[in-house]
Amino acid sequence: MFRAILVEKTASGSAARLTELDDAQLPDGDVTVRVEWSTLNYKDALAITGRSPVVRKFPMVPGIDVAGTVEASRAPGFAPGDAVVLNGWGLGETRFGGLAERARVEAEPLVKVPPPFGTREAAAIGTAGFTAMLSVLALERHGVTPDQGEVLVTGAAGGVGSVAIALLARRGFAVVASTGRPAEADYLRGLGAARVIDRAELAAPGKPLGAERWAGAIDAVGSHTLANACAQTRAHGAVAACGLAGGMDFPATVAPFILRGVALYGIDSVRAPPPLRRQAWARLAADLDPAKLAALTTEIGLADALAAAPGLLAGQVRGRIAVDVRR
Repeated sequence: MFRAILVEKTASGSAARLTELDDAQLPDGDVTVRVEWSTLNYKDALAITGRSPVVRKFPMVPGIDVAGTVEASRAPGFAPGDAVVLNGWGLGETRFGGLAERARVEAEPLVKVPPPFGTREAAAIGTAGFTAMLSVLALERHGVTPDQGEVLVTGAAGGVGSVAIALLARRGFAVVASTGRPAEADYLRGLGAARVIDRAELAAPGKPLGAERWAGAIDAVGSHTLANACAQTRAHGAVAACGLAGGMDFPATVAPFILRGVALYGIDSVRAPPPLRRQAWARLAADLDPAKLAALTTEIGLADALAAAPGLLAGQVRGRIAVDVRR
């Protein structure tokens, strides 16, 4: 038996509770993992509270991140004792996720935790940090470099934004952090932001083309914020869209794309192919300052995740929440 948070279908929607499950209830998979750490992400909070139908199959263990040690494997690339991490790939949606003491997963998307990280650090990075790295890689592939000017990061105090700031600053970029929480300005500067602006500058409907302000942007907000980021990006710059905290809509025009050659990259962390996963984790190991990772991470126990979910949805959480499933 092992402890897990379980989301079950109810007459009015769904409900989550802390319970015990049997190994026989685990899904089929190549690798059985003794989970040590998971995380609480926006999607996990939606699943726990039932505020959005992110769970596609009931009952479901939420948790889009798994970090732990291999217990059993029928895959040649993994052996008992290996420290591993998995982000997305249907966890918490169609496959049991990481908010449990055990998980059984496919080997294909699984990644061995790269030194100097352990499973705690891998979970603290989690999907948010993985997404941030994918976004940075997209800007780099496009050719955005520090000498071209400032790079905008929206939703800056959240998990993706926090890690993105740290990564970009480490690479020498001048980062402008956009946030609706002015009290977090010192925190954002501590991560490496050169400037902090109020999200109100970007949140309202804007012009099809604005002043050219950014060499590139990483947007975790969507809606008018993403539209304005594109409209204010310099000619032949790039924007990586990786979130929808402000809405799924995109009220923009084609003007930035056909008059300035701006590129818009969609970042899919859920189904990222295995080679890209390994590349992203290798770069995280090389570029993410462990001290900054520690500064943006809060720890809670598995039993605390139920109570913490509403606060995350309300925007009351900064950085990352690592969940120690063993307590």
